[in-house]
Amino acid sequence: AKVALFKGGLIFLGASVVAAQIVYTLFVPSVPLFEVMGAFSLLGLVANGVCLFLLTRHRHEDENMASVWEGSRNDIASNLAVFVAAGAVWFTGSSWPDTVVALGLVWLLLRSALRVIGSARAELRAAV
Repeated sequence: AKVALFKGGLIFLGASVVAAQIVYTLFVPSVPLFEVMGAFSLLGLVANGVCLFLLTRHRHEDENMASVWEGSRNDIASNLAVFVAAGAVWFTGSSWPDTVVALGLVWLLLRSALRVIGSARAELRAAV
């Protein structure tokens, strides 16, 4: 449960970094390279898909495995969202699709972090 609590903190940190990047791009606007976005999102999707497949049967074993599975699921959602954003950046020639997807990722990561932290804290309280 302590490891899961730490992972929840890392997920929260990831959400904070994405939120900070959104704020930065509002002050220093630039159009991201859609080719790089698309290529790396597809590579990540393949790697994270394999991980999620391998973790699926273990996700209910304990809080730690559940948090790892949730992290992999978030990674796949992120990869898909970035791929869609890359296409929208290419189509529009604007950075706004990237910003909209980033806002969605912040919401997803915050929700996940709170769920993992809440479950880990409940398990730690029950152990005491």
